[in-house]
Amino acid sequence: MEQLAVLNYLAFFLVFAGIFAVMALGLNLQWGFTGLFNVGVAGFVAVGAYASALLTGPPDPERVGGLGLPIFAGWLGAMAASGVAALVVGVAALRLREDYLAITTFGIAVVIQLVTLNAEWLTGGPFGIQSIPKPLAGVLGTGFVWNLAYLGLVLAVLGAAWWALERLVASPWGRVLRAIREDELAAASLGKRAAAFRLQSFVIGCMLMGLAGALYAHFVGYIAPEDFLPILTFQVWAMLIVGGSGNNAGAVLGAVLVWAIWSVSGGLIRELLPAAEQARGAALQVVLIGTLIAAILVLRPRGVLGERATVSRHAGDAG
Repeated sequence: MEQLAVLNYLAFFLVFAGIFAVMALGLNLQWGFTGLFNVGVAGFVAVGAYASALLTGPPDPERVGGLGLPIFAGWLGAMAASGVAALVVGVAALRLREDYLAITTFGIAVVIQLVTLNAEWLTGGPFGIQSIPKPLAGVLGTGFVWNLAYLGLVLAVLGAAWWALERLVASPWGRVLRAIREDELAAASLGKRAAAFRLQSFVIGCMLMGLAGALYAHFVGYIAPEDFLPILTFQVWAMLIVGGSGNNAGAVLGAVLVWAIWSVSGGLIRELLPAAEQARGAALQVVLIGTLIAAILVLRPRGVLGERATVSRHAGDAG
């Protein structure tokens, strides 16, 4: 029984690591390859989670939604909703640069979180949305076997996202993104519509974040506004910095490493500190991750797996 409990926790851990890895891949496309400073990750994850929950959940007289659609349709809807939100935000916000873009995207994420907290007719307000369907739960139950099955789904989604992004960033389109990241004026002087490429990268990255939100919602079966606080954005950024931006494999590795440190430190806090001090002790997790980031930046400025060297090609390869 003890071995089964360990395996069950390992499956649980890897599911969350895989979901975070999908978020990190989306952020890596935006920051690692295009140089877009998106600090609103939590907001786009929330859009995807709520969209899928509303599309697939059972009817609820207290709010709209509850269409009972298949879960795969919910995942597609999550990507579409996050993509539309990113398009609306990107058209206005991507004219800004660096810290101004960061402030804007952070503000948008806060607005989204406040909407989820107050729009009870849509999101359930502070009580969130419950009874979110879990794929295959009717056949496999919700125990160890189901955790393994869902882990397989998450790994399949992660593998597909990684494969697609690897092809995209190796294509002429990806080379233009890197050219924009390094020198947007130079890329524009070659006839490249930098604004269009930046917007495309932003939308695709946010669609992956929305998909990760849907994966989270259907694994936990319940979402609430406190699931999408700014600390989520901090976690994903930490994963990308530790793993190495500009490298999709680094984004995935960083997700596993940082989530492992976060999980282990959280367990130690619960075991070692009295209940009255655990809320304060939770801040030690942030301190620990911050220390890790500082050490990585000193020892390996590009992260554990930095951006791979590529053969330099003219940005004019893409249209």
